[in-house]
Amino acid sequence: MVFKKLLGSLGVGGPTVDTALQLGAAVPGGGLSGEIRLKGGNADFDVEHITLELVARVESEHEDGEAEGALVFERFTVAGGFTLAEGEERSVPFGVTLPWETPVTELYGQDLGIVLGVRTELSVAGARDKGDLDRLTVGPLPAQEAVLEALGQIGFGFRSADLELGHIRGSGQRLPFYQEIELSPAPRYADRINEIEVTFLAGPDGLEVVLEADKRGGLFSGGSDALSRFTVGHHEVQGRDWVTEVDGWIQALVEARAPHGGHGAYGHDGGHPGHHSGPGMGTAIAAGAAGVAVGVVGGMVAAEVIDEVGDFFEGDEEEEGGDEG
Repeated sequence: MVFKKLLGSLGVGGPTVDTALQLGAAVPGGGLSGEIRLKGGNADFDVEHITLELVARVESEHEDGEAEGALVFERFTVAGGFTLAEGEERSVPFGVTLPWETPVTELYGQDLGIVLGVRTELSVAGARDKGDLDRLTVGPLPAQEAVLEALGQIGFGFRSADLELGHIRGSGQRLPFYQEIELSPAPRYADRINEIEVTFLAGPDGLEVVLEADKRGGLFSGGSDALSRFTVGHHEVQGRDWVTEVDGWIQALVEARAPHGGHGAYGHDGGHPGHHSGPGMGTAIAAGAAGVAVGVVGGMVAAEVIDEVGDFFEGDEEEEGGDEG
């Protein structure tokens, strides 16, 4: 996708910036490339720096309810220190590496409703201006895909996905937010749990899978939350029976007693969920099985997702415009 914007802070006659991202989905911890096309204005301008910002729509909980807003979670300075001559056209290629914890926005081409964007900031002659947001699409790592594929085959269905401000206690989380993927229960677990929430915390060597079950209450007891963690590697996906493996995780989670504090693994308070060491993961799952988990995201309405993206980007632009004055 491409965006173009006249640098409003420099007025009419300033340079324009036109940024194009690579085609296709990126992956967490992988490369993101593209080019920034500049066109000079009606005078020479000194370009101090060109910076790319990764922006996410993040939800936060507070005593009055929930709120959401734009959060910049990474910045890359990709060029600078040159003069853009009057009317000059210049292309600046770039290549950056995404953080390992970058959220996943799609699964098998189906949108999960997570909104990420790339914004270009141009600093010229002491003035800064930020371009419109360009949507960033991120697919799952092979290990993430294997876990979600197994959940889909077991019978879990997609409900929603969001980004929550906060830190998972006791984890190596680096970003100020984490992604939650909420799944409806498989039929054979429907009498015991209301939903499962899955969080992936990826790193160079592998990822931590945090599972939370909203367990149904009995006749004489209320419901509760149970939490478990499983560590997996990036290099041992092939040859594993992930359906059996992940189903074992779910069974252990369902049978586990809720830790003191319930949701305490998230945010800054509460207890530590149990930690289990699972098998390693790596490479990609078999293409023949890839279609099975499409049902996990079948409930997403594409038109609603597109509307939300547009509203988010427009709202962010208005906020930025108010800050620039």
